Order: sequence, then structure tokens, then C-alpha cells
Amino acid sequence: MSGQTHEIEQFPESLAVVRLAAGAEIPTWAESSSIFSITATSTETSLVCAARGVPTKSAHHGPLTGFAVKGPLDLALVGVLHDLLGPLAEEQISVFTLSTYDTDWILVAQGDADRAAEAWRRQGHTVAPALPDRKNHP
Repeated sequence: MSGQTHEIEQFPESLAVVRLAAGAEIPTWAESSSIFSITATSTETSLVCAARGVPTKSAHHGPLTGFAVKGPLDLALVGVLHDLLGPLAEEQISVFTLSTYDTDWILVAQGDADRAAEAWRRQGHTVAPALPDRKNHP
């Protein structure tokens, strides 16, 4: 580990990762939440969205809890995910990660969220509930 400590925000929504066919249109049930992500490749389209509207027949994984490193992070930083994923691997906690321009996100099964937070705290990281974004939510 690089020894960096990070502030981690825990988001309250239930999230899901959904697999769609390559080139699929985004379905109307795909609701945004604290994070809404679309990743398309030549073989699939993946969504990270609110779990509440995902049809049970869809190929999906969840419910998940989202954690974000408090940012914005300098894109030249090295080892952020290394620092955060190591403790989860030691605890045998599976993750789904993604990054935005400003930060890194780690999604874990809701049943593992408390264990993940505790693993990070043992390493000196801070985990706290995410505060509402006052800029976008007056």
C-alpha cells in the first residue's frame, strides 16, 4: 500500500449493474441516482443505475452500495484504487469499480457495505455518509 489515506463517501441508494446488448438504447426504467453510468463496447452496453426500476428478467447484479473517494482527485495520483481495493480483497469482498473525471467509485453488495467501511477504517481511511449536493439539489 502507498500509505495514502482517503475520505470515502457512502451513498444511500440501492444501485445495480445491468448488462444490455451491444448498441442497445437506454431503457426508460434506467433511473439515475448518485451515479448513472453508461459504458458501451463492441460486445455490450453496461449501465450503473438505481436498482429500484430494474426488471427482474434483466441481466443485472445488485443491490449494490456505492462508495466514492471524495474528490476531485488529481488525475496524476498513483495508487488510489490500490489503497482502497487491497483491504476489500483481504476481506473477500467483491467489487465493481468505475471512474469519472473527478473521482473513483467502488460498488459492493449491500450486504458487504458495513464490512467494507470497517476494512477501510482499519486502514486509516474515513468513511462517512455522502452529503447532498447543494449545487444540484436546492
